[in-house]
Amino acid sequence: MASPTVRRRRLSAELVRLREQAGLSVEEAGRRLEWSRGRLNKMEANKWTRPDLGNIRALLDLYSVSDQAQREAILALARQSREKGWWAKYQDIWRGSLPGFEAEASMISTYENLRVPGLFQTADYATAIFRGSQVLGDDQIHRRVEARLARQGVLHGEAPPTLWTVIDEAALTKAVGGPSVMRNQLQHIVEVASRPNVFVQVLPDSVGAHAAMDGPFTILDFPEQGDQSLVYIETATSDLYLEAREELARYRLIFDLIRSSALSPDSSMTYLAKLIERLN
Repeated sequence: MASPTVRRRRLSAELVRLREQAGLSVEEAGRRLEWSRGRLNKMEANKWTRPDLGNIRALLDLYSVSDQAQREAILALARQSREKGWWAKYQDIWRGSLPGFEAEASMISTYENLRVPGLFQTADYATAIFRGSQVLGDDQIHRRVEARLARQGVLHGEAPPTLWTVIDEAALTKAVGGPSVMRNQLQHIVEVASRPNVFVQVLPDSVGAHAAMDGPFTILDFPEQGDQSLVYIETATSDLYLEAREELARYRLIFDLIRSSALSPDSSMTYLAKLIERLN
């Protein structure tokens, strides 16, 4: 789908490019438009919810963008970025923009160390995870589980992203929810991994210390050349999105290293099958 989250990010990058092409600083552009301090900063930093078309037209005029095809392309981008994705229904749940980025990603590379990745979680497993936090009521847990399962719809579209996942063995042997819940969860991973666009590798404990000891992360790549890749990191209180070239390069290297240390996709399925049998 055309993700408004990705469109807003692309629009912000395009506004920066046009301003720099016009030879204007942020301060000078804001002064000429008589805008309040910081308005253009927020727009260029993608810190907006629904871009105002009037503001976009004013910037295009200021930057002397006279080509009608170019103007309409940018305004179309702004209109698309004003739409709402399915995740807007759960705006009380999502702290950041991860579902919006996943919706248009062409490649999702993720590593998890202590839990099954969200895109693989069953309802019972997710419930046990949220209940384990000991800070949420039953209604809150139910809504979070509903949102998590809805997020997995990205794998069922007509052109789903390639999902490459490395899961630490510790996440697969931890009895979250009890043996029955864990057995069903492991079986679900095997089922999802049977899709041609999904690859799962297990990083065994026998590897010892490895490149991703600092914790889980996700790398998202996009089909459009103008949409820069990013690294997503979830913490207990916030979501981090890293976009600097050196940060991306570092996390790509980390992922390549742990992928080379992990069991192959076929061997990982064999491992999961033995683990399921043990739980039986």
